[in-house]
Amino acid sequence: MSLRQEIEEMEEKLRQAELGPDPHFFEEALADDVILIASDGDIFIKEQVVEAHRPDSEVGQKFTRVEMSEMEILDHGDAAVVTCKGRYEGPKASFSLRFVRTWLKKNSRWQVISAFVFPIHD
Repeated sequence: MSLRQEIEEMEEKLRQAELGPDPHFFEEALADDVILIASDGDIFIKEQVVEAHRPDSEVGQKFTRVEMSEMEILDHGDAAVVTCKGRYEGPKASFSLRFVRTWLKKNSRWQVISAFVFPIHD
């Protein structure tokens, strides 16, 4: 399987985990020392993301539809940089986000080591 196919598969699993929600996916797919930065400059740690995706979490947004588009994957060997647009719809809100994610393959396993997200207007 090519790097592009592997990353596309991981990105699809991530999309499905948003819909779940599936905290286990985020527990496995985010590196322990991941750096996640929101558009306002806030930094999130892995545990916050995992907790936000628990089905019973008050914090987590529950989505009925998640679509990714405009995905670009830059191959850097054991690393890949992904840029994409995400459209999120749920009972409380709908919005679009632009992402930059860095995946690193370590010990035969892909994990997100950094991500930056910011809102965009449709």
